[in-house]
Amino acid sequence: MSLTQSIHRAVQQGPDRLATVCGTRRQTYRELAARAARLAGALRALGVAEGDRVALMAVNSAEYAEFIVGTWWAGAVANPVNNRWSAPEVAYSLRDCETEVLIVDDEHLDRVPAILAEAPGVRTVVHIGTRATPEGMLAYEPWLAAAEPVADAARPWDSLAVILYTGGTTGFPKGVMLSHLNLWSSAVGRMAEFPALRDSVTLLVPPLFHTAALGKMITQFITGGASVMAPTFRTGAVMQAIQDEKVNDIMLVPSMIQMLLDDPTFNDYDMRSLRRITYGASPISASVLERAMICWPGTEFFQAYGMTETAPVISISGPEDHGPEARESGRYRSAGRSCFGVEVRIVDDAGNELPRGTVGEIIARGPNVMMGYWKLPEATAEALRGGWMHTGDGAYMDEAGYIYIVDRLKDMIVSGGENVYSAEVENVLARHPGVQACAVIGVPHEKWGEAVHAIVVPRAGHALEAAQLQAFCRERLAGYKCPKTVDVAEALPMSPAGKVLKQVLRKPFWDGRDRKVS
Repeated sequence: MSLTQSIHRAVQQGPDRLATVCGTRRQTYRELAARAARLAGALRALGVAEGDRVALMAVNSAEYAEFIVGTWWAGAVANPVNNRWSAPEVAYSLRDCETEVLIVDDEHLDRVPAILAEAPGVRTVVHIGTRATPEGMLAYEPWLAAAEPVADAARPWDSLAVILYTGGTTGFPKGVMLSHLNLWSSAVGRMAEFPALRDSVTLLVPPLFHTAALGKMITQFITGGASVMAPTFRTGAVMQAIQDEKVNDIMLVPSMIQMLLDDPTFNDYDMRSLRRITYGASPISASVLERAMICWPGTEFFQAYGMTETAPVISISGPEDHGPEARESGRYRSAGRSCFGVEVRIVDDAGNELPRGTVGEIIARGPNVMMGYWKLPEATAEALRGGWMHTGDGAYMDEAGYIYIVDRLKDMIVSGGENVYSAEVENVLARHPGVQACAVIGVPHEKWGEAVHAIVVPRAGHALEAAQLQAFCRERLAGYKCPKTVDVAEALPMSPAGKVLKQVLRKPFWDGRDRKVS
């Protein structure tokens, strides 16, 4: 039995309940199930077999929900493409997991030739949208209409459901393999912490290629709730959607909350329907939380901490951790306590659990932890040592079980909720003919939490400018991975073993702060 069971249940118990809202299009669970069965038939007609990967590069939409459910209905594996990536990055992910079918929307149609040039294994492209479908591609609606619906493959719980690509410490993205059970158990664990709202209407603002948004949509499927699609984050459009659709549940990153509050038209919208705000990726500042609680009185605030590899939630802090006492004590800055079904420990380098209050690495285990990294057995074994997911986050736990993150043990930057691995950026910078050596670190940023900062050493006879290096990176990397600032140095601080001492580079930026990450 797979996650499609939730769709069958929703159809059985409320076939005419809203499943998705996208602009003026409103789709019931009966309609979603029918189109998913037809999409599965269309994929089968293309030769897609059980376990094959199918990719989608699109903004949040009703078709995104159809893709997820229809791919599972066919017994295949969904590969939601990070549409913020550059063409080389997207092509790498398609090649790596041997994807042969790519579905793409109007927004990303013009990028297809550049992607296909580097991913020749993609044999079929399906186009969603109102633009003219280029020659050689299939138009989504006629393709769907011509297909015969098929029976649900109903794959076992332990079968692969999605491959979500995340940054890599070696400079190449890694495909995180999540099973139907991984995703289902994480959703149910969250609902045990805070039960689904009656007649839940959620606004999906983060992109669905992120496990947080995907997990939220799965929760809506399980409970028969409605998912309102936000194609992009624009403050006015988000507030309009909350007002028009009576959204009562939303998930945001703290920078989005701040941008909504800062919008001069904030008070022009009726957002009294909003009963729950969940945020993650970084802690919320006391000032932003205070403003949010004043502007949304009666709204519950939750923080979720996790990672793609844990589908995604490890720990949660609830409304009781956001009130006056929690703000005064500083507990609101914790990452909460372990979610139902997830076991969490703070350990030393040898894997020994540390006393409360002692900083070590967060490790977690439970049915939500990934199957592994696609075709990377060594990286999988390293991450899942002893059966525990090693997060790479340095933290301590207090006597009540609250987790306080203080540093990041792996070389990763979190900017505006997006993970950036330093090695990826360094690999690109090192290819510039004028760069002799480079290092990339995360530095504090008021809006994004952390920003990507590069320190470069020029080759003899070369003059390096920040704008030049930034443009070079933008051709090869997603925009959020490109350095926001660049320093030119004569040399990098090195250890006796020849390793760059990034703690020395980070020190001037983080001195005087309780946390070494945001």
